[in-house]
Amino acid sequence: MHSSENIGWFNDIGLADRPTVGGKGGSLGELTRASIPVPPGFVVRTAAFERFLGALEKEEAIRPKVEALGSDQLDEITALSKYLRARLERAPLPDELNAELVAAHTELCGAGLDSPVAVRSSATTEDAEGASFAGLQDTYLWVTDAPATLRYVRSCWASLYSVPSIAYRRKYGLPESGVAMAVVVQRMVNARTAGVMFTRSPMTGDRSVVTIEGAWGLGSSVVSGEVTPDRFVIAKITGEISVRDVCDKHVQHLPAPGGGVREVETPENLRKAPCLTDAEITALKDIARKVERHYGRPQDIEWAIDHSGEILLLQSRPETVWSSKDRSPVAKPAENPLQHVMKIFGGRR
Repeated sequence: MHSSENIGWFNDIGLADRPTVGGKGGSLGELTRASIPVPPGFVVRTAAFERFLGALEKEEAIRPKVEALGSDQLDEITALSKYLRARLERAPLPDELNAELVAAHTELCGAGLDSPVAVRSSATTEDAEGASFAGLQDTYLWVTDAPATLRYVRSCWASLYSVPSIAYRRKYGLPESGVAMAVVVQRMVNARTAGVMFTRSPMTGDRSVVTIEGAWGLGSSVVSGEVTPDRFVIAKITGEISVRDVCDKHVQHLPAPGGGVREVETPENLRKAPCLTDAEITALKDIARKVERHYGRPQDIEWAIDHSGEILLLQSRPETVWSSKDRSPVAKPAENPLQHVMKIFGGRR
């Protein structure tokens, strides 16, 4: 597994590489190198995107068309978005790049169909401190073969020209020359349960607790808001679980035959059962503390537990809600522990 100008394996990259692997890719590499369990994978670096886009721009300009638009020109942004996304998704990859990506996919998964991957956008402008740009690009789950993976890499690149993404950049006047898309290709976790956790209370800013949200199946049901997840609040030092808010998790996301994700009804005996044991809550808390110590600041973490019971992290990004408020002193622990219970802050991809 050798990294190259176009491919960066998780073992070879970290946060310092964010300009070429994006926020998500840099974080996954950083976690891997810190010996925190992460499903293996690689990043299609921004150089591959630049090469692909450069070939298209020889035929017809793309970036100047975006920069010519004002943030209030929604009709024009919508029309250009539709045109550019179709163009990027249709265009073939340069032959050499195509061969390199197929080889990397085979290295990660083997030649069979039993090692599905997630194909995840990793924009160079997302997950930076003080900026919450995540969720404006696309993620594709349970992708079963190399041709589909390459197709979705192009779809991730094309999502850089989604209406919300273009509108965001025009609103803040970001130059198009500084905007590029890396793409994470990562082995899927067949999750028994999955969710998110915060190393400070999203409700109060209290840094002495970890707030954990989870539901049965893949984490996409939680981050999409389709399921009201179970919520637990656990003290970092004492390990006391002060909140157990177990919800009716009526549906779960599971792998679909042939690829992708399907929504199925949760079995009756699991709907109102807690999706985590106390031992798993404690183990998640311990991992969250390790991640926070590594980064030196509060984190917003996506996690999954597979059917063998192994805990794997799918992402860690800086917590932005309380950090941006920059409050001092830090909020005291709430007298009513239920105030720690959180609501998901926006989409998470």
